[in-house]
Amino acid sequence: MPLYEHVFISRQDLSNAQAEGLIEHFGTVLADNGGKVLDSEYWGVKTMAYKINKNRKGHYALLKSDAPASAVQEMERLMRLHDDVMRVLTIKVDAHEDGPSVQMQKREERGERRERRQ
Repeated sequence: MPLYEHVFISRQDLSNAQAEGLIEHFGTVLADNGGKVLDSEYWGVKTMAYKINKNRKGHYALLKSDAPASAVQEMERLMRLHDDVMRVLTIKVDAHEDGPSVQMQKREERGERRERRQ
């Protein structure tokens, strides 16, 4: 089955428990349709670059899944219909990276950045 990474942003006025409950909810949607969640991360409340539905901040979450396309389509459909989810991004990947995502790594662990051009 293909591998996917899903990032979604939920409303800022949810509690942390409710935001993490959304991760579990959409994980079960994938499981009910023949897929499985390999890893999930709750990134916390982050400030967005621009307002979405009058919100400046949102709860960010990442799901790494191994699921058929029909399960991913159903999960995305339910995410779009859910009132608490503001944005969804799903990408198909060749392989999942081991360890935590870049958002969860400490600055020292990320490696060196390129130098800025002047």
